[in-house]
Amino acid sequence: MKFTYFGHSCFLVESGGHRLLFDPFISPNPLAKGVDMSAIKADAILLSHGHVDHVADAVAVAGQTGAEVVCNWETGEWLGRQGVTHVAAMNHGGARRFGFGRVKMTSAIHSSTLPDGSPGGNPGGFVVELEEGAFYYSGDTALTMDMKLIPEEFLIHFAVLPIGDNFTMGAADAARAAGFVRTSTVIGVHYNTFPPITINTGEAMETFAKAGVTLLLPVIGETVEV
Repeated sequence: MKFTYFGHSCFLVESGGHRLLFDPFISPNPLAKGVDMSAIKADAILLSHGHVDHVADAVAVAGQTGAEVVCNWETGEWLGRQGVTHVAAMNHGGARRFGFGRVKMTSAIHSSTLPDGSPGGNPGGFVVELEEGAFYYSGDTALTMDMKLIPEEFLIHFAVLPIGDNFTMGAADAARAAGFVRTSTVIGVHYNTFPPITINTGEAMETFAKAGVTLLLPVIGETVEV
């Protein structure tokens, strides 16, 4: 699988000829000014929750790519009001098959309000099963015991976890989350975009190393093999 980081919590996973884009927040992010959003191709867009730093470019990218948007019901209703017609609404614990594979929506402990102030439903995450394996994107969340249920059903190849602290897990809790889902590889997101989530990346790497977990921190625009 190929993982391309577009800043904050926005990333693209490519596998088996399919392209999955998560939580597009590019145009408002000054750190991602080198990313050409118009060049992004996606077959599906997955949204973990309704906060603007996760959905800011969802409508634009859905329009330019024709991608199906996978999200919770309330976010799907909001997208419909913005003119997006290709939406697959889900909710916690539900699973659904798509052309690229199977998605199960997981719980997250956070909040969610859409950009216009309307309720965003409950925040979530996703386990995505592809031909090459399964991976877990937690979305914005605190550490939760629910994560321990995931490896009872899935063999997690890698996890994408927030490490910025303050609004979500910090590095220490994210390293524990890796243990909960039984993966040895984590890609860190949701850090260094804003002052409240600025971290010492060296200390984060050390924290994960002590837990026996590899932490990958690709630079914005970088593609890595996972």
